[in-house]
Amino acid sequence: MGANVKMPTSAISEEASLLSGMRSETLEEVELTGVRPSLPAVRTFTRGNTGVEEVYVDTDNGPVCVAVQGDRSRQAILTYHDLGLNYVTSFQTFFNYTEMRTLMSNFCVYHVNAPGQEEGAAPLSDDYVYPSIDDLANQLEHVLRYFGLQSIVGLGVGAGGNILARFAYRQPTKVEALCLINVVSTPAGWIEYGYQKLNSRYLKSKGMTQGVMDYLMWHHFGKGTEERNHDLARVYREYFEHSVHPGNLAAFIDSYVRRTDLGISRSTPTSESCPAGRRLSMSTTLQMPIINVCGALSPHQEDTVTLNSRLDPTKSSWMKISDCSMVLEEVPQKMCEALRLFLQGLGYAVRLGRPPLTVSRSAEGKNVLANAFSARMHE
Repeated sequence: MGANVKMPTSAISEEASLLSGMRSETLEEVELTGVRPSLPAVRTFTRGNTGVEEVYVDTDNGPVCVAVQGDRSRQAILTYHDLGLNYVTSFQTFFNYTEMRTLMSNFCVYHVNAPGQEEGAAPLSDDYVYPSIDDLANQLEHVLRYFGLQSIVGLGVGAGGNILARFAYRQPTKVEALCLINVVSTPAGWIEYGYQKLNSRYLKSKGMTQGVMDYLMWHHFGKGTEERNHDLARVYREYFEHSVHPGNLAAFIDSYVRRTDLGISRSTPTSESCPAGRRLSMSTTLQMPIINVCGALSPHQEDTVTLNSRLDPTKSSWMKISDCSMVLEEVPQKMCEALRLFLQGLGYAVRLGRPPLTVSRSAEGKNVLANAFSARMHE
């Protein structure tokens, strides 16, 4: 039937006219002499955030730079950074994330910098004895006392998470909850000790060498960083090369590599200590709610599993986020959602100005966090 349908005469004439017009036009060669490739603006770390106030707090081991962000009358969140970073390079992107800004309107954030690690820090004097990891944890008590904080919610990454965990173990009444990212709870092994001591030696004698930079990139991003996120890798390479004080970082690395074991463990029930029907007491581990997070591509993933095995399973959750290592930088939207659920589990009425994430985006952490802390909501 379709073969018998003919186009109207007017339509045929119009089509013929258009075709003839196209054939009559001549194409001229055009030389694009004024075209230049345009690259996107390179992201940089900016210290001059008008909403952040830097305060130096005196401690037994010298002054500590604390950057305060938000209304001090609200509940405190205290952060601590990883090796080679400071509060700007470790947390600025995450806390400036649009949805995180809405969430943080309910809190005041206190970013603690390890001695000499803040941007523009003066070189540490030759006679300065850098604090041990335990001393760095003890410094936090001075910070809380200075700002009049009764309790905090801790957010720590890597070495900073280890320091926060030590403080929480010694001062459990002053830490309401912990969010630990890529945290190691055991002493340094021989391989890590050797690499880090070599890095420290090079930093003191030669500055930021290519070998030290490669190790720092591996420490934060794992393998394959250049392939999955070339722009982000370039930003951090330039930061390590031009903005880190080598001697100050060497002192922090020396302190971290000499760390002791956290000294926490799950108690094992026995017939004498835990009669039938009686709940096991977890007095030898951290007592507060904890979310233990790792990136699926992080070189510290197994260490977070070890830490998880030493925590009270009724108060902690282990969460692995796929396709990333440095979770605050690479997937801030997932970490923001996880932190929101965690804080809601603590009883804080925090909401984001958008609909909840779909199941496909939040399946890795949403259900486990909601279940882990739902019991606390009903206490």
